[in-house]
Amino acid sequence: MLRFLRAALDNLEEGVIALFLAAATLILFASIVHRYASGIPVLWEYTQHVSFNWAQELTIYMLIWMAKFGAAYGVRTGIHVGVDVLVRKLSERWQRVFIVFSLLSGAFFTAVIAWLGTSFVLRVRQLGQVSPDLELPMWIIYLAIPLGSSLMCFRFLEVLANYLKGHPLPSHSYAEVETGVETPEAAAETRA
Repeated sequence: MLRFLRAALDNLEEGVIALFLAAATLILFASIVHRYASGIPVLWEYTQHVSFNWAQELTIYMLIWMAKFGAAYGVRTGIHVGVDVLVRKLSERWQRVFIVFSLLSGAFFTAVIAWLGTSFVLRVRQLGQVSPDLELPMWIIYLAIPLGSSLMCFRFLEVLANYLKGHPLPSHSYAEVETGVETPEAAAETRA
């Protein structure tokens, strides 16, 4: 059951990021084409009835959701930048202590953000605030904060549990960063 939940969360995370990135790209592309096509006198008759005033607002909201889910993805895959120069100079025992402390700190911080974000979303929902162009309920847009932070907290705890079981921390090899091609070793570590 836990394996199924983890796979579902992995797919949700990656799906939200991919879908919103593709949609934002297409919407902005269509908006730019429309803007330039409107300047051509022959096309004005066809483009004057179409409005893309909402495109920038929707793209910003999708970027917010992508950022929150992308941060959780970063914890799961180990792609966040970490400064560990001093930690690597410590003994193995103290390295383990600092790693556990940093993972617990990340989980605590994201749990607090999720809790505060939930309170904020409930308050905005009571106020009935809507977005300027799309007139969407703002609580739906702000829902990215508690959902993304909760997922990120779960990912910190997941990495911590795997680390305490003796698995290595998720990380990317230098070859993958430079070439964009995942090495078999990195793929095996990510799946562990």
